[in-house]
Amino acid sequence: MSYVFGIMITLSFVFSLISGSAGELSEGIMDSASGAVTLLISISGMLCMWSGFMRIAKDSGLIEKLSRLCAPILKRLYPDVDVDSDAFRYISMNISANLLGLGNAATPLGLNAMKELKKHHPSDTASDSMLTFVLMNTASIQLLPTSVAALRKSYGSQHPFDILLCVWITSALALTAGLASSKLLMRRQKWRSLSR
Repeated sequence: MSYVFGIMITLSFVFSLISGSAGELSEGIMDSASGAVTLLISISGMLCMWSGFMRIAKDSGLIEKLSRLCAPILKRLYPDVDVDSDAFRYISMNISANLLGLGNAATPLGLNAMKELKKHHPSDTASDSMLTFVLMNTASIQLLPTSVAALRKSYGSQHPFDILLCVWITSALALTAGLASSKLLMRRQKWRSLSR
């Protein structure tokens, strides 16, 4: 990605010089930089509040309870991970935190889950469980999309959570499609290895 962004920035400078709009480019850069700082300050309060909520939920045991509720479903998605292992515990806690829409606070749990999964699969290639975990984090269902709500609030939305139904439907469809594709590809790979 660093190469892609580097090429894009270089091309924008080159084309602004060719078209004679270097002044507009520098003005746009300055406006974007100040806009980014303003946006960060405006959403930081809401993110701090939800991170605090996450800490309370974790310390009170809410995340543990939610992860136990998710365990029967996760057993089917991660058949090669022992239910009593640290990997399974971190996976369920990460997914529970993502359900609450606390992506930033869920990141350390996700990193720990991946480390534990790597211990069970020391190969250089990712295991099926690792791929499923990345997929579930990428297309996760969020009951409370706090980051998006914070952005909407910062841009003046009077009802930042009125997108809940749309978020639930689209994330559920994305996750279902991703998991179905993943399982089909895993079965195809196993079938190919057996037929050799």
